[in-house]
Amino acid sequence: MQDLGNTQYFNAAAEPETGAKLVLSTVYEALTEKGYNPVNQIVGYIMSGDPTYITSHRNARSLIMKVERDELVEELLTEYIRNMHWQ
Repeated sequence: MQDLGNTQYFNAAAEPETGAKLVLSTVYEALTEKGYNPVNQIVGYIMSGDPTYITSHRNARSLIMKVERDELVEELLTEYIRNMHWQ
């Protein structure tokens, strides 16, 4: 049984520039080019894991499936925190 009295730590290794950040950028551009709302589509993919939320244009669907969804969330949250100057 898990000890719920203690906080667990999660330490993610820093990703190189070619990781989740580049994939998100490429996917965002591909979705925009095809006329989709990239925020809605990426959120749909992250929440469901269903790759059909992502267009195959510019190989975006294959690219995003190579990155774990938790890595995508981590990248988005890191950039949000940096943008809000909380860090």
